[in-house]
Amino acid sequence: MKADVEKQSLLTIEGMRVEFPSRRGHVVAVERLDLTVEPGEILGIVGESGAGKSTIGNAVIGLLEPPGEMTEGTILLKGDRIDHLDEAAQRKIRGARIGMIFQDPLTSLDPLQTIERQLVDTIQRHLNLGEAEARSRAVDLLDQVGIPDPAVRIAQYPHQFSGGMRQRVVIALALCADPEMVIADEPTTALDVSVQAQILDLMKALCRDRQVGMILITHDMGVISETADRVAVMYRGRVVETGTTQQIMSKPNHDYTKSLISAVPRPDKRLKRFPLVTYIEDAEERPEGLNLATHWLGKVREEHKLTGNLVELKDAHMRFITRHSLFPSRRLYLDAVKDVSFAIQPGEVFGLVGESGSGKSTIARMITGIYKPSGGTITFDGTDMTALESRAAAAPFRRQMQMIFQDPFSSLNPRMRVEDIIEEPIHFHKMAYDQQEATQIMHDLLDVVGLGSQAARKFPHEFSGGQRQRISIARALATRPRFLICDEPTSALDVSIQAQVLNLLKDLQSELNLTMLFISHDLPVIRQVCDRVGVMRHGQLLEVAPTETLFTDPQHDYTKHLLKLMPKFRGFRMPELET
Repeated sequence: MKADVEKQSLLTIEGMRVEFPSRRGHVVAVERLDLTVEPGEILGIVGESGAGKSTIGNAVIGLLEPPGEMTEGTILLKGDRIDHLDEAAQRKIRGARIGMIFQDPLTSLDPLQTIERQLVDTIQRHLNLGEAEARSRAVDLLDQVGIPDPAVRIAQYPHQFSGGMRQRVVIALALCADPEMVIADEPTTALDVSVQAQILDLMKALCRDRQVGMILITHDMGVISETADRVAVMYRGRVVETGTTQQIMSKPNHDYTKSLISAVPRPDKRLKRFPLVTYIEDAEERPEGLNLATHWLGKVREEHKLTGNLVELKDAHMRFITRHSLFPSRRLYLDAVKDVSFAIQPGEVFGLVGESGSGKSTIARMITGIYKPSGGTITFDGTDMTALESRAAAAPFRRQMQMIFQDPFSSLNPRMRVEDIIEEPIHFHKMAYDQQEATQIMHDLLDVVGLGSQAARKFPHEFSGGQRQRISIARALATRPRFLICDEPTSALDVSIQAQVLNLLKDLQSELNLTMLFISHDLPVIRQVCDRVGVMRHGQLLEVAPTETLFTDPQHDYTKHLLKLMPKFRGFRMPELET
């Protein structure tokens, strides 16, 4: 009997079935799932958006979204069954024995409480520590996950952190009570390559040194190849293949696995188009190519005679007050952007890369007028946007520039149906003659981004993270903008949808002469998409160069450092997908 206990896996899932009842019938999110995780092991779960990856993690920790329920199967934690426990018993397990790193860092943090309060309360709930000891541990955790000046920043609120830094705070929360098991749901989605490397090293050390088991849910094959010990590949709620990381990445058996791995963007060379995931069970569901010549997006727009730059920044500066005081000498400031200058030509895709918090998203918000610059000028089509004094004066330019935000959930109104979310800018900017045309445009856009017309009547919470991002992209395209700002547009997308969306953006850019500012921490994507790239750090623009020049002959030491940290994915490739 003792020997059997010693052989017991840390986590055992047998015959799991998860259903979501609705008026249209029961939706099976996970079916006949069998998985085990050993102490010290990292199990990677990969698959497309909506395959059921996050549902597994939520079922294990007892946080399935109502009315979803686990209708069959068992979940054992060190031999103890935990799937049938009541809410009070589940709360004793969450945090103390199983930590969870959620996919969306903003919605998993309380916006009304400081980071200090959230960390200290969590630590004191699970560990027998006093206030001072708990605060010291919280500062140490923030330091471990790469938050600069943790003793100062711990007193700030979530909205004062960038997306990547909020994700690091969520990781620190998951590690507060030294759990036996950690479920990491897209833990590096919002992280740049330098912080991603640091976080992955921290996770591997946690599992190795403390024998913590981990389920790593991600669509990033580079993260899987460098971190996971074993991999489970999911397709439509089922595991189609499992094996060691080396076997899955180099010699996959299932056709879907081969297609999925082959669609990962190449870090070593630029391709004309992104390879698509070609495996689809039902032939009639295969997405068709986009013919922009006859599509609504390809309608002839008014002529814009422009010989110079479409967008130009000259010594743009953005300063935020981090501590208010009646006395100016006691105020503290953060210079998020420091005298940045660059120009974007019509029809060009200009990329911005750099660490989380380097000022990339701040620049995007300055260009669109969300932030008013503290200094310098920003011109669009020859007009000084910083000199416009009213919303009415800026309105004609707002239709011509649209933004795809980094966080797909907080940028969508949870009380509006998808059809209303997409039709809102169409009505506001008078892009349709009547409601019938607006509805047709909305359905058209949903087809373009791969969701289909059936998504129109649903609410944002009914979609996965990747699907919500596709809704955001459809909304941004609704006004047929001249200038599109893409702030981490593919951070929440799996490789198959990422390829479809980026190919769509390439089509729009080439056939409509669309100009784009493309902000991303994904260097392989940057290489495939952008014509020129600017590298930022600590609010400063360090280097600007043509994309291939930057990747083959970087000049600045920091650029060389970033490229060195880029995941060296060397997985299976299907030659026919790369032609």
